[in-house]
Amino acid sequence: MSPDNADLPSTGQMGRLASAAVFATTLEWFDFLIYATAAALVLSDQFFPSVNPVAGTLAAFATFAVGFLARPLGGIVAGHIGDRFGRKPPLVAAMLVMGLATFGIGVLPPYASIGVWAPILLVVARLVQGLGVGAQWGGAALLLTEHAPVERRGFYGSLIQTGSIFGAVAGNAFFLILTATLSEEQFDTWGWRLPFLSGLLLVLIGIYVQLKISDTPVFRAMQQHSAESRREAGLRKTPLQEAVRSYWRQILQAAGAFFVVNATFYILISGLLDYATKQVGMSRTAILVCVMVAGATQVVTIPFFGALTDRRGNRKGVYLTGTVLMAVFAFPLFWLVDTGSIPVVLIGLIIGFTIHAMMYGPQAALYAEMFPADVRYSGASLGYQFASVFAGGLAPFIMTALLAATGASWSVALYIIATAVITFVAVASIKERFRRNLYETSYDLAASSTAPR
Repeated sequence: MSPDNADLPSTGQMGRLASAAVFATTLEWFDFLIYATAAALVLSDQFFPSVNPVAGTLAAFATFAVGFLARPLGGIVAGHIGDRFGRKPPLVAAMLVMGLATFGIGVLPPYASIGVWAPILLVVARLVQGLGVGAQWGGAALLLTEHAPVERRGFYGSLIQTGSIFGAVAGNAFFLILTATLSEEQFDTWGWRLPFLSGLLLVLIGIYVQLKISDTPVFRAMQQHSAESRREAGLRKTPLQEAVRSYWRQILQAAGAFFVVNATFYILISGLLDYATKQVGMSRTAILVCVMVAGATQVVTIPFFGALTDRRGNRKGVYLTGTVLMAVFAFPLFWLVDTGSIPVVLIGLIIGFTIHAMMYGPQAALYAEMFPADVRYSGASLGYQFASVFAGGLAPFIMTALLAATGASWSVALYIIATAVITFVAVASIKERFRRNLYETSYDLAASSTAPR
């Protein structure tokens, strides 16, 4: 199959599509990531009050990690549906599920009211959140990369990545306003719940996307085939099985590529909140401001590096450069945070987020170009979500445990370097497929490989 220019959106339509996709992704990640901030600041006291402070923080971060355990399942289900029935249905379902689960956390009674049922229900809600965010990324990324002009695929794909940054910054900003305007007692009693109650906004956005946004031209082209020709074109009944059977190497490469990206992201937005307040002695407000301002720079740097790969024609080169720089910066990051000086900490975080953007910006386009159309949602989602379990979800937990065991930040720096090594090996092994025809199916590739020469 090949693109039909009549199916491609105009510049204005592409802008509206990108705005809707980024806004939806922002709310999705806002809902998912506010838990990270709440876990660092208040959830240990609300839901795990019977344990000591370190154990309480570990319990809160462990519950944070639970959401990541559900992400592969969300990615598996959404990948199958997305490759068989369209990129849009699982994306819409993900938003509805995430919005309702987040709202549920906002109204959940604390341990003091319902005892052990409080942490149990918190874990259940977090699992549902994990299902939602696990289903969301692949749909949102493909919605833009499969609509985008080929010469701007890296740029438009990077916009989806800014959604998580907008979400994290908005979440930190929300908590910053609450901690600045409420007393500690008010914040701990009811103020922390307000960001979670806003989850219902995501339900409304899901309804809008369902009604106003069409599926991608790539999937619509596949839909136009008859039942017989669809089978001949490689549109199998089980795209997940085909992805795992024929593209397991690419799935492992995608997972490895995400290791240092995901681990450092959650260390920067969550782990350092706990570290800076408890180990360095910075105030909640000061470190929240630093993380929020530094994170906000990615709104510029992520699209910059995505667009840079469009111009350079080498997504791997930019990605690998970011991986090496992150390993080099692992120790200096903590040296700067250990000063406790707000300007110095801010500079350290800005450098960290900029290096992170070198990898995160090209990622959506890189992943889209790794898989053929009929297994793209499944393959990209599996790689992305399985890495999120071992890298992102466990990162704040591992960081807290390492600090408790060693009493020093060098152990966390070594952890960052280890994830960088995994990512470097994975990305170096990926075959560069810059500006690949995204309409190609696995059948097209098989047929071309067996055609007489």
